Amino acid sequence: MPANLAPGMLVASPGMDCPFFDHTVVLLVEHSEDGALGFVVNRPTETPVTSLLEGLEIDDLAAALPGEVWVGGPVAPDTGWVIFDPSSGETDDVEAVYLHERLAVSASRALLERLAAGQGPSRYAVLLGYAGWGPDQLDDEIREGSWIPVDLDAGLVFDLEPTQRWLAALGTLGIDPARVVALGGVAEA
Repeated sequence: MPANLAPGMLVASPGMDCPFFDHTVVLLVEHSEDGALGFVVNRPTETPVTSLLEGLEIDDLAAALPGEVWVGGPVAPDTGWVIFDPSSGETDDVEAVYLHERLAVSASRALLERLAAGQGPSRYAVLLGYAGWGPDQLDDEIREGSWIPVDLDAGLVFDLEPTQRWLAALGTLGIDPARVVALGGVAEA
């Protein structure tokens, strides 16, 4: 097994042939001999966060909460998660996994309620589902060339538009997808 890659990021290789993960960037939260867990950070939907919170019967203040729900991955699409920047607001008592001074992940309803009340971090994304791999599965996919590990970069999550994240993540390694030859031809950017 390669070294523990979490916390870190995974970029779908230009030749990735899985329709769900094509052109994705994954925030990798856990990677061990038991498997791996992460969240796609460049797949927003058109569903407003407010509609999700209304379904959870969270306070009426949720109507003012901006943003759209993101697809975090194909596993357990009915589970909710929040990726947030702890430096962008009060998060001292939030139950979360802190990955970096600017990146944390939580499944806490209390955090959603805090966001709905206009408190807490101002930089966040609400996701449904996650990406998961069984023992050795991610390592095998990396060896096969489906994924490219990159260093954790909070800027990729919060400072760029979702449509720019895949190219920017590849760019951190000097990879230009227009110059990568995939099986069957040149990979499309």
